[in-house]
Amino acid sequence: MNIQVSTEQGHVPVTIMHVDGNIDSKTYEEFQKKAEEAIEAGARYILVDLSHAPFISSAGLRALHQIFNELRARDTTDPVSEEDVLKGISAGTYKSPHLKLLNLSKEARTAFELSGFDMFIETYNNRQAAIDSFKAAN
Repeated sequence: MNIQVSTEQGHVPVTIMHVDGNIDSKTYEEFQKKAEEAIEAGARYILVDLSHAPFISSAGLRALHQIFNELRARDTTDPVSEEDVLKGISAGTYKSPHLKLLNLSKEARTAFELSGFDMFIETYNNRQAAIDSFKAAN
């Protein structure tokens, strides 16, 4: 697996992680580490480009969940309680303002939806629309 990280300016600076290869039990730690490095360096909005990642295993989904949690924990401008997030996910009213995915393969989308991650992480097929969807808290 290869991961390239870049930043694009939308409404806010968006860190884009371009993943080339599967995110599975052999590679999820590298993926998670790269995201954690970006977060430590100040990234608060991450778009994971999965155009070249045909498969995401349960280990990859766990890594995405960890990244989701870390970004939520770092949100000091508009923090939402764990209870409110869980209620929002159950009600279908909460989507992560900090983590979004781009260009999931059919197989990756199936795993993503079966695991319920689509209930709280938005996915896009258009790069610019994904970048534009990130907004700073008011």
